[in-house]
Parts: sequence; C-alpha cells; structure tokens
Amino acid sequence: MKMLLVRKFRVLILMVFLVACTMHIMIDLLPRLERRGPESRPGCSCPPPAAAPPRAAAPRWPSKHTLRILQDFSAEPASNLSSQSREAAAERAAGGAGGAGGGGAAAAAAGRARRLIGPGAPRPPPPAGNAAPLAALFEHPLYRAALPPLADGDLLFNVNSDIRFNPRAAEQPEWQNEDHHEEFLPTGETSIDSYPNWLKFHIGINRYELYSRHNPAIEALLQDLVSQKITSVAMKSGGTQLKLIMTFQNYGQALFKPMKQTREQETPPDFFYFSDYERHNAEIAAFHLDRILDFRRVPPVAGRLVNMTREIRDVTRDKKLWRTFFISPANNICFYGECSYYCSTEHALCGKPDQIEGSLAAFLPDLSLAKRKTWRNPWRRSYHKRKKAEWEVDPDYCEEVKQTPPYDSGTRILDIMDMTVFDFLMGNMDRHHYETFEKFGNETFIIHLDNGRGFGKYSHDELSILVPLNQCCRIRKSTYLRLQLLAKEEYKLSLLMKESLLKDKIAPILYQPHLEAMDRRLRIVLKAVSDCIEKDGYDNVVENDFNTDVNTVATER
Repeated sequence: MKMLLVRKFRVLILMVFLVACTMHIMIDLLPRLERRGPESRPGCSCPPPAAAPPRAAAPRWPSKHTLRILQDFSAEPASNLSSQSREAAAERAAGGAGGAGGGGAAAAAAGRARRLIGPGAPRPPPPAGNAAPLAALFEHPLYRAALPPLADGDLLFNVNSDIRFNPRAAEQPEWQNEDHHEEFLPTGETSIDSYPNWLKFHIGINRYELYSRHNPAIEALLQDLVSQKITSVAMKSGGTQLKLIMTFQNYGQALFKPMKQTREQETPPDFFYFSDYERHNAEIAAFHLDRILDFRRVPPVAGRLVNMTREIRDVTRDKKLWRTFFISPANNICFYGECSYYCSTEHALCGKPDQIEGSLAAFLPDLSLAKRKTWRNPWRRSYHKRKKAEWEVDPDYCEEVKQTPPYDSGTRILDIMDMTVFDFLMGNMDRHHYETFEKFGNETFIIHLDNGRGFGKYSHDELSILVPLNQCCRIRKSTYLRLQLLAKEEYKLSLLMKESLLKDKIAPILYQPHLEAMDRRLRIVLKAVSDCIEKDGYDNVVENDFNTDVNTVATER
C-alpha cells in the first residue's frame, strides 16, 4: 500500500512538471505566433492585407500611424506636441476656418494636417531672410579657428587605410535577414568611403572634439538615426528611467529616450531635481546647443517617430520588456519596461495608437575599444532632500578644487566652466558625473552626456548652476567671445537654436519660452563674467586658448 502511494506521488510530480514545461514552451512561442499574419496560416483564404478593405476586421494590435499622445503626469488630455507644433497649429487654423466657413471645412483641414504627420512629412522651411543666420555664424572667424596639429596620440583610433569595413566578417547568424543589402561592402575607392556613418563618426574622434565642424558624416548619421531599419531593441540596464538600446540594420546603435511630457509642460515646482522626468526633446536640443556653442562634445542626437509594434515589440528579444506591453482602455498600445522610477502601468508610455516619439543618441565607441573614465563632478549636488553639498555652504570651495588633481593643472577646470555655462543655458541641475576618453589622459575635453533633465523650466533661472563660474572666475577666451557674439542681435542665440532645431524630423523641438529663456540666461552668464573681470582683472579671468589671431580666418584642417 505504501509503495502504491509513493508511485502515485511520483506520477503526480511528473505530470505537474510536464504541465509547467508545456506552459513555458507556449509562452515562448506566443510572440512568434502573434507576429504571423493571416496569409501565413495554413488553410487561410483571407486576402493579403493590401487587398483588404479599409474597414476590415480590426487586428489585435492597431496599426494606424498618427502622432502619439502620451499619458502625461498632469492629468490633462494634452497633445504630445506643444501648442507651437505643426498639428496644433493646423488644428487652430482649421478652427478659424470653421468659424468662417462651417465645421466641414474645419474637419477637412484638420484631416489634411494629420495626414502630414509621419516620418516622411515635409519639414517647415527655415526663416526667410537675406542669409541664414546659422550659416553666417559658422562662417565667422571664431568658428573657423584651426585645432592644433594632430599627432597619432591625439586620435582615438589610428585607422589602417588598407583595411576595409565588412560587417559580414563578424556577422552573427541571427543578424542575417532577407532585407540585407551590400551597401557597406568595399567600393574600390577610398576604404573609409565604405564605412557606415556611425563608424566614420567614431574614427573622427580626437583629443579636442567628438567631431569636426564640417564633417559630412555627422549630418548623414543624423539622417541614419531617423531612417535606418531597427533590427533589435533591449532595455538599458541602470538608470532611474526607461531607456532602450536600438540596433540598426547597418549595425550602428543608439540610445532611445521616449517622450514623457508635452513641449509646454514645466517641471512642477515641488519636484526635486533628482526625481524630474527625462525629456527626449532636451537631448535633441542639447546637441544643437552644444554645436552652436562650438563645443562639439555631445554625440549626435535626432528625434524619431517609432512604431511601437513593428519597431519595438516585434523585434525585441528582451522578455522583460515584451511582457510589459498591453492595450489601454482607449485601444492604444502601451508599455512601461523596468526601471527605478516611472516604470509601471500608471506611468506607461502609450501611443495613439502605436506611434511613439523619442530621441535617438548615437552610441560612442564600445568600451572594449575606447575606454572612458568616469569622474565625480566637484560641484555635484547632494541628491538629498535636506542636506547641502559642500560647495553650497563654502564660498571658497573652488580654491580647494584647484589644488586637487586633475584640476590643479591643464585645462580641466576650464572644461568644467564650459560645462557650467552649457548646463545653465539649459537649466540642467543633474550633472553628478562626467566622462573622458582614457587614452587622452587629463588633457582632453569633457563629454557632455545625459542631458535629459535640461529645459524643464522656462520661467525660472536656476542660479546655483552658475556657482562654479562665480566661485572660480575662470573662462576660456574662445567661450567668452562666442557668448558675446551670441548675445548680438544678428547672431541671437534663440534664433540660431530655432533655425537649427527646425532640421529635426519631429520639429518643433522647444517651446518658444524655452528659446527666450536661453537669451535671458546668456545675459546672466555674461554679467557673471563681467563681475569677475571687474573684481580680478581680465587676464586673471579670461584664459587665452587661441593659437592664432582670431581676427584672421583660419582654414579648417
């Protein structure tokens, strides 16, 4: 009797194990089964999707391609574009037409406006005038000063001109797909011409800059970020908010930050800087601001509309990400991923029905190829609700910093001042660490990464961001002269930023008050430098970093 019970118990355990295995297999196969269309199922006589009538049976995952509306945190049904956006402007125009000519005309105008929204929609033209201010700026002598001659040790990569890039040489079997083209194989011409644009960007990095002023690969890379086919998606580990790593058909990679707030929404006044939302449009605007300031220390960033179903859900192998997709009560596709903050169904990212807007920042070279060193920012905030950092209570804090390596020699303290000006113009309080390329030691620039918490408030100027400049009273001459230039009416910073940002595919990027706030903050920076000069003298404040007379037009190398 006892043996019979033991046998029955073993059979029961075996059956439970088999049921569990079967369920796991079904869960693994579910994504593949859902991706198959009706035409791929045996015995299905359904016509192909192209031949289906417009009002055919609705698929499980909606596939309309309109601009997404996110569930923001203000509890108001606002559009995901600002009131300055193309869609909002078109709808306002349609409303005006409706008042004069009836509701039917308004609806038709609104319909035409919505049909223009998409990845291939025409962009607004730059402002008319005698000459484009941005082009005139880049022709100014201050933007044509040559770099010091580059030795082999000043290049991040020493490229062998006899080697041609061939992605298939290291291709993994799972990367193969039927849409692969031989567009990156050698052409028989100069070998670098066969490289994808992300690789041209990488090999152009040197001791002084991430990219040169007129590198054509940068504009081409920005276009790649919005047009290349996305082949895989995974969540980025670490960080407080959701970010995705996207891989393209040409093997390049970019960091995707989805939209969380509308353009006109400000950070709530009761929010601490360390719990603020990261904004995709801040990442885009930071790249353009960095280039206008002639720092060139932000990796290329572009805005893109992504189809959440085809370009995220269907290509991800990250099961943790895939399992967070759901359909909202409004029949929109949503997901929330995994992160420290704002990754829950209450803070889900939702499309309308499946389009999501975000920023794509090109990856820097892999750490195995180009190591980077992470430094603690001397003016790092306390990241505490009650405690203050040392620099907030000690007015002589900079003197202590200047006696500590690497700030006691070289240009690092001037790099910190550049970063301070950059962050103040954006209103970015979240600069706790920064990175440099290890190969170049301490004599190199600071990489301006992770700018998502900029452009949060246009009605408030956070003067504490300027404390490093006020305490140290040091600035590069090149930076100071460019700031003075950008304060002039013919080179007004807000107008240059507006023109530059119009080139992005999801323009407008910044709400107009943010642009005006940059002009206001620029005047505050110049006043701070002026006060330092009055106190310590010009030569003790402004560091001459020009190799030649800035009044002569130097030819770019």
